[in-house]
Amino acid sequence: MKFETIDSANIAVVDRIKKTMPILKDVRYAKDLIPEMKDHVLLHAGPPIKYENMSAPMQGSCVGAILFEGWADDEAAAFKMLEDGEITFIPCHDVNAVGPMGGITSPNMPMLVVEETTFGTVAYCQMNEGIGAVLRFGAYSQEVVDRLTWMSEKLGPTLSLALQEIEGGLSINPMMAKSIAMGDEFHQRNIAASLVFLKEVAPIITSLDIDANDKNDVMQFLADTDQFFLNIAMAASKAVMDSARQIESGTIVTAMARNGENFGIKIAGMGDEWFTAPVNTPQGLYFTGYSGDDANPDMGDSAITETYGVGGMSMIAAPAVTRFVGTGGFDDALRISNTMQEICIDNNPNFIIPTWDFKGTPLGIDARRVVETGIVPIINTGIAHKIAGMGQIGAGTVEAPLACFEKAILAYAKKLGH
Repeated sequence: MKFETIDSANIAVVDRIKKTMPILKDVRYAKDLIPEMKDHVLLHAGPPIKYENMSAPMQGSCVGAILFEGWADDEAAAFKMLEDGEITFIPCHDVNAVGPMGGITSPNMPMLVVEETTFGTVAYCQMNEGIGAVLRFGAYSQEVVDRLTWMSEKLGPTLSLALQEIEGGLSINPMMAKSIAMGDEFHQRNIAASLVFLKEVAPIITSLDIDANDKNDVMQFLADTDQFFLNIAMAASKAVMDSARQIESGTIVTAMARNGENFGIKIAGMGDEWFTAPVNTPQGLYFTGYSGDDANPDMGDSAITETYGVGGMSMIAAPAVTRFVGTGGFDDALRISNTMQEICIDNNPNFIIPTWDFKGTPLGIDARRVVETGIVPIINTGIAHKIAGMGQIGAGTVEAPLACFEKAILAYAKKLGH
């Protein structure tokens, strides 16, 4: 598809995003969805990275996944497999997937399946484990492995059965539209959306012909997991932005991701090419007993939500979470969203923010505007301890490095012959 100007290409990309309709279709095992997912293959968050360059919590996540899969009997054997190069790593983004924090995904992990039904893309994301000691933050204790096993054997199959009862699948846009009006921004705050999701599936789960204890356990887990919808929003954002990438022209950012070493972006006009720069460390509030000295550099594919215009881009939508991520209060949230609007070319009419004078979420990060203004996207994020096995120690915000956008614009200018 050819366009007379970069502006016209960017408008086409954003118009396509507005027309998307992501649908939650199923929950299936990674090995059944992704042909590359075989024995001794793990997916990870962010642009490509070698095991030896992974930060300690991402390495810890690898250990947990290996123990969950039964590829090794103990921690020492798992580390040996990794150090001997017996594990193949693939970025989640390269196989239509996204993963939170470390993003480590193994073949027998159940994944949410989201189809974008207007233009025909599909995306996958593992399910949210809840809070505390969890794999995505680098923990790999027996408690972590046991929870992953329960999610694989009980939670995933139960939700799959429930979703099969919904003709055509569960439409995500209406759930997000409702929830942003109730104070969610879909990265650090998903309480309303998680409850909206529970409202949709609870009557179906209770009617399923399965063990009563399994029903109760699944219902309790969904009720307790305030961030469950985050992973649905991530898969939806990935499916939508992959639809936008089909335009193959322009400077709209179509992916942002971090792996603890580098921050990477993609733009519509440069297809699958990553543009990377060293990642920053989040700033925010820490749990009691921890400080910035304990924080790991930022990681995770969850910045796909900011790419879609929610998360930190729409901080004004979630006044209740602003202090939790260390931004101060309502005035700071308003300032952040107003600033983020300066690097976007439009607003999304599908997600109206009452606290922002009923404007839609910022839409279409233009890498040119980022470079011209020096304003970089703000991302809401959890903060992992820099030591493997310690897990989450706080939450905050992190800035994307400007150099990613500069590299992308230079590459696109070269492609256009400038």
